[in-house]
Amino acid sequence: MHPGIFAEVDPDRPAIVMAGTGEVTTYRQLDEAANRAARALAAAGVGPGDHIAFQLTNGPGFFALLWAAHRSGVVYTATSTRLTAEETAYIVGDCGARVFVGDAALPELTASLADRLDPGVTRFVAGGTADGWAPWDEATAAQAPDPAPGPFAGDDMLYSSGTTGRPKGVLHHLAGVGLDEPDGVTRLCQLFFGMDDRTVYLSPAPLYHAAPLRFTRAVQRTGGTVVVMEHFDAAWFLELLGRHGVTMTQVVPTMFVRMLKLPPEVRAAADVSSLRCAVHAAAPCPVAVKQQMIDWWGPIVWEYYAGTEGNGLVLCDSPQWLAHPGTVGRPLIGEVHVVGEDGAEVPAGTVGTVYFGGGADFEYLHDPAKTAAAHHPAGWTTLGDIGYVDGDGFLYLTDRKADMIISGGVNVYPQEAENVLALHPKVADVAVFGVPDDDLGEAVKAVVEPIDPADAGPALAAELIAYCRSQLAHYKCPLSVDFEAELPRHPTGKLYKRLLKDRYWAGHATRIN
Repeated sequence: MHPGIFAEVDPDRPAIVMAGTGEVTTYRQLDEAANRAARALAAAGVGPGDHIAFQLTNGPGFFALLWAAHRSGVVYTATSTRLTAEETAYIVGDCGARVFVGDAALPELTASLADRLDPGVTRFVAGGTADGWAPWDEATAAQAPDPAPGPFAGDDMLYSSGTTGRPKGVLHHLAGVGLDEPDGVTRLCQLFFGMDDRTVYLSPAPLYHAAPLRFTRAVQRTGGTVVVMEHFDAAWFLELLGRHGVTMTQVVPTMFVRMLKLPPEVRAAADVSSLRCAVHAAAPCPVAVKQQMIDWWGPIVWEYYAGTEGNGLVLCDSPQWLAHPGTVGRPLIGEVHVVGEDGAEVPAGTVGTVYFGGGADFEYLHDPAKTAAAHHPAGWTTLGDIGYVDGDGFLYLTDRKADMIISGGVNVYPQEAENVLALHPKVADVAVFGVPDDDLGEAVKAVVEPIDPADAGPALAAELIAYCRSQLAHYKCPLSVDFEAELPRHPTGKLYKRLLKDRYWAGHATRIN
């Protein structure tokens, strides 16, 4: 159940295929690269229980470092390549990383990070060189490729953004899973999705996200092949399905939408005959979109509802969904409790906050208040989503966390953009929230109360978007700006954001349809 096993029994089996270049990494090559990386970490003073972080583009090096951490008993945090240097430095410091590995393919980010990381963090750059950074490729090449002794109990600790505007590390109260043991995602993939050593898995998303990281890791635990797209393109994705005989993939609903919008002749030419399982998650899927995908690909579409927190899992196959359109499924890990404002469970069909009971516990690193807010007195935990359960036990999501935006399957917390825009000299007040978007599901919108009403207009809108993008990753920033003479606030200062949102969501059955 780890690459080293397959490196011994079938060393030339492809572990990774890069979609753009066709570069193949065999299991022997992957295992040797992971062993070298593990020894390089040890040489840098990293031992069992220590923490590392890395910010790498999609490629074989990502997997080598991931497996090096597992082999070494190290906790690792993969960070988004779309973050700014300030955002990245915060995560590296917050998680207590002893080593950080950056990517020479991101020269501006690497250069900006050099002076922001704590001096105690050992800095490496992979895939090239950079001033002030030790070359990771040289550090690993100098090490032996045979397995380094270790406890084989490393694990990931990924970050989930919070409404305070700062991302929070999700710390699980579970021992790390040894290399010889299947983790929860691997078991899920084997039992329900048929994952085995014949699986060819197409991964279209950035590997630093929780689902791509954990699902591709599961493929390599079972001896399958991961085909990695450097970036997503709908037509290219369809071409790759046939070219590589893909049997399994995982996407977000935005990718479904973009495939459905391709010209009919492109869709008709796609060879999807090898595909046995298509999983989607990360954002609720509009009913019409999912119906069209099942009509096109057949009843092989699965959906799950879960979070980085790993406190529960709801699962739904195509026949179940067709019988209960719009559902995200029934609980597979943990039980679902829907709770009203008074903290008591509500009857079937009644909307409330969705909690999981009986699943894994977790905490948000360095944030006891946020951790406490996610816990119910009964011991249940919540991701903050709103929904209801029908009489058959199927869960439906009718809303999301109060302020969170899911744009193209990526979580965006508006407080970060609000904090930036509020400091602009021409802004008196600002609200940021998601509005309907046929492609992304939700698009980030800012509504601004300008200090001088005469400034309201396209020029100021463009200025504010550019200002926000200068300080935050672009996907966190508004795509459009509207103006109001005064934002609706209570005398206590509370912003009634719902009054603004409802104007844009009028005519939509829910915020996610």
